[in-house]
Amino acid sequence: MLVQVVKSKIHRVKVTNADLNYIGSITIDEDLMDAAGIIEGERVQIVNNNNGERLETYAIPGPRKSGEITLNGAAARRVQKGDVLILIVYAFMELEEAKNFKPQLVFPNEENNLLE
Repeated sequence: MLVQVVKSKIHRVKVTNADLNYIGSITIDEDLMDAAGIIEGERVQIVNNNNGERLETYAIPGPRKSGEITLNGAAARRVQKGDVLILIVYAFMELEEAKNFKPQLVFPNEENNLLE
């Protein structure tokens, strides 16, 4: 049996931009993606602490050490610059593997989204 578990989480990052005219996705500082084990194109659940919205899109890398968190396309309508988000990625795995699996949890600086 396969179960779906949290694979990665980036906890409490601030939206730096929202670009309605971009094709879609969430742009994430590539340092944050690496720290959380998120790859380009991977599905990401976005939880907005400011308004309670939950949505899904896919990750694209942003410039390293930029702290960039930009919602693109239609997702840009669900956030405002400065909103605090939690980014979650899930993975399917066998039940026995899931029992011992530890997700990659990332807690960046809440002021600038950078790793310390």
